[in-house]
Amino acid sequence: MDPLMRMMGGLALGLVSPAIAQGGRGAQADREVEHDPSPSPATADTQERPGEGLLEDSGGVRSRLAASGLLITARYASESAYNIAGGDRKLLRETGQFDVSARFDLHRLAGIEGGRVQAAITYRRGRDLGADANLGVLQQVQEVYGRGQTWRLTQFWYEQSFAKGHVAIKVGRSNPGEDFAAFSCHFQNLSFCGSPPGNIVGDYWYNWPISQWSARVRVNLANGAFAQVGGYEVNPRNLRNRLFNWHFHGARGVLVPIELGWSGTSSRTGRVSAVRIGGWYSSADADDLLLDIDRQPRLLTGLDPLRRSSRYGVWVMGQHQLTGRAENGKSVTGLSVYVNLTQTDRRTAITDNQIAAGLFHKGLIPRLPGDVLGIGVARTNVNGRAVRGRMLPIGPGGLDAEYAAEVYYSLHPTKWLELRPNLQFVNQPGGQRNAPNVGIIGLKGAIIL
Repeated sequence: MDPLMRMMGGLALGLVSPAIAQGGRGAQADREVEHDPSPSPATADTQERPGEGLLEDSGGVRSRLAASGLLITARYASESAYNIAGGDRKLLRETGQFDVSARFDLHRLAGIEGGRVQAAITYRRGRDLGADANLGVLQQVQEVYGRGQTWRLTQFWYEQSFAKGHVAIKVGRSNPGEDFAAFSCHFQNLSFCGSPPGNIVGDYWYNWPISQWSARVRVNLANGAFAQVGGYEVNPRNLRNRLFNWHFHGARGVLVPIELGWSGTSSRTGRVSAVRIGGWYSSADADDLLLDIDRQPRLLTGLDPLRRSSRYGVWVMGQHQLTGRAENGKSVTGLSVYVNLTQTDRRTAITDNQIAAGLFHKGLIPRLPGDVLGIGVARTNVNGRAVRGRMLPIGPGGLDAEYAAEVYYSLHPTKWLELRPNLQFVNQPGGQRNAPNVGIIGLKGAIIL
């Protein structure tokens, strides 16, 4: 059977499977606001509430619940990929995520002004093309795969705002990528999806769907600026394939991210922009990639590695609308560009920096509402200290960096169906200079209930 037809069939099977009856992603927006699923410079779509779904407002149940302060959402997301080049064999693989979330407006429910509770349960299933076809990539070609194909409590937090919404405190089970270095997840390649630090130092910065005990304080300043700081438990036990991971035992330290940001609309052009600058510190111990306990090359001495008492990194992210128009702080039509820069601790991180840049164009075909063209290119660098310490297998050409590119076109045939066919290209997969290039035909989609 033609690979493209098999891929379309794989997505269709995923969308009509019984598991669809529950699925969805995190943070909610008021139902009265018209849903715009396209990327925004101010928000990460991974946590945005989907719009009206397949079931609509059957019997007025959702409207009544929303009026009383309860918003429930559900979605099943599917990602199919076929490698037209690279790997040791040609395969088609589909993987997906099914989630359901609920937000409780405590002002409506209990008279607590500025209070809200968010809960989300996720389930991941399917196969990873990167592993099954031995693509050897650093960044997955199906970003939704991983962290255990299992049920998880991904969110369970309470947020209280004060001073007319200028200050907000959030505590409970969360992950740093929800709030810090947040970026949309419309691409299928992991290089362009979600909070970048978690994609290159995922051994201690845990993005969605992992949750950990956490606290975050955000202060909204004047003219669209904000500042925030958080604390997240670094505990490998949170990676266990369990629905509930409530324990504190086994924690190795705390991850503390801090961020300054701004988003706003130009008074001259009416177009929107956003910028985020931040960094993190982790108190969890980690092995030095190169040195031993005597600060000599481990490869030569064979001694135990030097233990570093901390890890750290920084990020800079920006997005700017070049053409078109914007409404309510979000671009409606036109071209926007973005760039994400992340630098990690070179003493301990095998992949020590990543640069990703690209564009989004909304309204390419005027008669297709909500259509978006997305293009991204990225470079994920292999740390030279890891190369010298032989922390990775080194091919005949040596190790350098992995280069990824993706183009997608997003369609919304109905309010409840999202389709994003995509093409991906990976040069020097795994950072191996002589490794065969990888080519992917992909299809990312979702059905909203």
